Amino acid sequence: MRDTNKVFHLAIPCKDLDETVDFYEKLGCRLARRYHDRVTFDFFGDQVVCHLNPDKIDPAPKMYPRHFGVTFLNREEFDQALEHATTNELPFFQELMVRFAGKIEEHVTFFLIDPANNLLEFKYYHDEGMVY
Repeated sequence: MRDTNKVFHLAIPCKDLDETVDFYEKLGCRLARRYHDRVTFDFFGDQVVCHLNPDKIDPAPKMYPRHFGVTFLNREEFDQALEHATTNELPFFQELMVRFAGKIEEHVTFFLIDPANNLLEFKYYHDEGMVY
């Protein structure tokens, strides 16, 4: 498991700072800093920095292999994230689905797409031992 004295950092492109802030705040992320060329968020306890770079936006994103997100250890928190995304009308790239049904690595997952076509996956494994 992860030590609590570490924070994962991810930097991704965005095309517009205002729409990026709107999306991530609706997702429940706290805006930590804003500059003329980037915004930094508390993304479920980790750090996501969205750098203004409209020329680097993927026009046709695919789920695999490029996405990031959160793996919940608590099913209630996963369900709350799904409800939060639905209530705030965030755009789904992939609705709720079950992967690897009937296998030990079975999990539920959904994908959101942010305004810069970055894909975010949220998932919950029924067997916590399959998280890693």
